[in-house]
Order: sequence, then C-alpha cells, then structure tokens
Amino acid sequence: MAEVPFTFKSKRSVVSTRSSTEGRKFCHLSVLDRLMEQKQVKIVCYYRSRRDVEPGEWLKRLRDSLASAITNFPIMTGRLQQNQEGQWMVKCNDGGVRMVEAKLKGSVEDWLKSVDREKELKLVYWEDVFPKPYFWSTFYFQVTEFEKGGLAVSLSCTHLLADPICASMFLKAWADTTLSGSMSSPPFFHSLPLSKANYNNNNNNPNHECYSDLINHYKSSSERPTPLITNNKYVTITLSFAEPMVRDCIAMAQAAGASEKACTPAFEALAALLWVCLSKVKGMRSGRLLDMSLCLDMRSVLGLDQGFFGNCMVYNKVRLESVGENMLPEASKAIGAVVKKMNAEGIKDLIQWLQYNNGNQRVPLMNDYDLICANLEGVNPHLATFEDRVKPFRVSYYVEPVTGPGQVLIFRSPPGEGPMSRVVMATLPEDEAAKLCEDDLIQRFSPAVLMGTNKS
Repeated sequence: MAEVPFTFKSKRSVVSTRSSTEGRKFCHLSVLDRLMEQKQVKIVCYYRSRRDVEPGEWLKRLRDSLASAITNFPIMTGRLQQNQEGQWMVKCNDGGVRMVEAKLKGSVEDWLKSVDREKELKLVYWEDVFPKPYFWSTFYFQVTEFEKGGLAVSLSCTHLLADPICASMFLKAWADTTLSGSMSSPPFFHSLPLSKANYNNNNNNPNHECYSDLINHYKSSSERPTPLITNNKYVTITLSFAEPMVRDCIAMAQAAGASEKACTPAFEALAALLWVCLSKVKGMRSGRLLDMSLCLDMRSVLGLDQGFFGNCMVYNKVRLESVGENMLPEASKAIGAVVKKMNAEGIKDLIQWLQYNNGNQRVPLMNDYDLICANLEGVNPHLATFEDRVKPFRVSYYVEPVTGPGQVLIFRSPPGEGPMSRVVMATLPEDEAAKLCEDDLIQRFSPAVLMGTNKS
C-alpha cells in the first residue's frame, strides 16, 4: 500500500450559495446514464503555484467558488432516489457535495517524479454508495496543497450522472467561477434525441434500416454472464506522445496508396497502435488481435450543445478477424470504419432500442470483456484555469473500476506541446504493463513515460 505523507486532511460539505433547483424537483436519467451505474469517473489536475500565493489561500478560494459554481448544476447537488419502476433519478434538494482539503509534504514536481496509480488515486476522494443512497453525495472534490509549492485538484463522481466529458466541463466552470466570478459556458440538461423508428420488444420497424451492429453489441453485452471478480492488480501507464511522434504514427497507420486528404485522425492511429501492441503483449497468436471496443463521445454527432450534461459516450466493437503483415494500417482502417458508421441515426436507434428493452434486459457491463479504448479528445482539460495564467500542466483520467483486458484513454496534451500531441493512459494487469513499455513498436515512437512501472 502506497504511503502518502499528508500533514493535514479534513472533509466538509459544500452547499450552493443560492437555490440551484429553479423549480425543478427531479432530474430524470437517460438509458445511457443507467448503463454506467457501476462505474466512477475520477480526474486529477496538477498546478504550479505562483510565488505570491499565501499558504492556505488556494483552499479557501476554491471552497468559496465551488459553492457558487454548483448553483448551476442541480443534478450534482441532489440525491439519488428510485422511481416507481425502480430506476434511479435525482431529487433536486440542494444536498450539496463533499470537499476534502489536504496538505502534502514536498512540491508538486517532487510528487510527480515518483507518482504511480496507487499514489495518485490517494489524491481523489471517493465514498461507495451508502445503504441508504438518499444520504449519499454523488460528487466529491479534493484540493491538495503541496507545502513546497503546487496544487492538485480532483473530482470523482458516479458515472451514472456524468461522463468524463461533462466532468471536465464542470472543472472548467468551477475554474471560471474562481477566476472571474461567472462561467463562460453554462450546462444544458435535456433528453437525448430519439429515432423515428417504431420499436417493440421483438424487433424494429421493417421499413427502417437501423444500425444493427451497434445494437447487437449492446444486446450481446447484456446477455453475457457477469464476469467473476479477480484479484488481478492493475497498474496505469501514462505515455506522452509529442506532435512529431503522433504524425509519424499517423503516417505508419496510413494505408498504402491512400491520398493525403484521407489522413488518419490522431485517435484512430494511436488506438490502432495500442491495439496491435497490447495484442502482442497479451500473447495473441500471429495475425490475430484481441477483442476491443471503442468508447466515443456522441455529442457532436447528435447535434447536441457541447454543454450537454449527462452520459453521451457510446461503445462499439471493432471487428477484424485477421491481419496480415501490415497490422497497423489494417487495424487503423477497421477502427476508422467503426467511427464512420456511428452516425446520428444509428445512435438514435440504439437509444430507442435501449429504452424499449430497458425493462426486459439486464444492464450491460460495457467495460468487462473487451479492451476498451476511449476517445476523450472532445474536451480540453487544460482550460480549467483557477488562477490567472496558471493552467494545469498535467491531467489524469480514470474510469473505475477496470476489469478484464484493461482500458486505454486518449486525450489532449497541454497546449504548448502542439495541437497533435496526445496523452495515452493505459490501465492493465500488472504483469502486462512493463511489457507494453518495452514493446518494439511503442519504443519506435519514443513516448515520454509520465507514470509507469519505472517510477519508484
């Protein structure tokens, strides 16, 4: 168990500075929300302190601004309650959120020299759901001040209410409130759009051609038995790919003869790279890749405002029976084909199908059988600026708990590293993590290891 030298730690409730309900009694959850009931989202942002900031000043300012920021997010300050069908909804009662204030020895730079997954998660406060959920806070924050300079700000919440995109959006809203007293982009709470298809419990309208692959993926997930919980220890490797490395990866992932206009997106190239490398690490025989599902943000595809607050990430399986010698281009092409197929009507079909079958099917556990590769490029976590000119210089994302083959999260690097640079966080069984860092194909791109097995 990692020892963390906290010198001070306290927990308090933070409530809105004014009523956040605005006549709203309940926030009803979508089918995409309910699918993520068993998961949590956790984010850690690291900041360097300005020299003119007095010790303890950060803690007080962020506590006060958090109370102001949450007035615009009634779903965060409410409490879970079940409706007549036994489904979760949020009663808007201004119950508040929980905030932990902590102090650590050393500086933030010293901390990051030796941080690993276990230590980093000590900076994130979380409580499992209470026997009586009505008394349980669904959002937690921790502000950790380093005695020799620096700050860590973390958020944790139930995935039932927020995905990593809108959790990041709230961090920016909180930062805006701290910096200027108001947020630049308010949240939007509304229902997901539905298909025009007419579903029943057996099949859909034969006159409407639905995206059957996507629906079948969710259907097969719901029909699988719940996997056994193992004692496997997972570790997280964080790799930073500089812009030239990403461009090299894109070039290698490009199919022979492809035009320059058909340039492979950064996410698809890096997802293919990790897919190929982890297949080797996990011992897949030549020409075979392990089962992988993509997790993609559908806000833009569905025409939703970027301020939409709720779950809008959708899973879909990548299918590639076998590959030849050019594994990376073939893997990238298969990923691109899945991304291209996930259009608005297909996603609406899925939402509609889930709604019509919600009462008859077990909630599928989307993360438990395949390797998951999530695209978090749709949000810039480095915009959460709590102090003038002090932006987060390092950010970590976790979607917990991780089971099965593992999870890969791909998101933007700090702005100064170039628009194409990316951070990859791979959470894997312990015995596979070191092998990934040593893989010849990974080493060809020379990513910086920000957190991994070589950290002591």
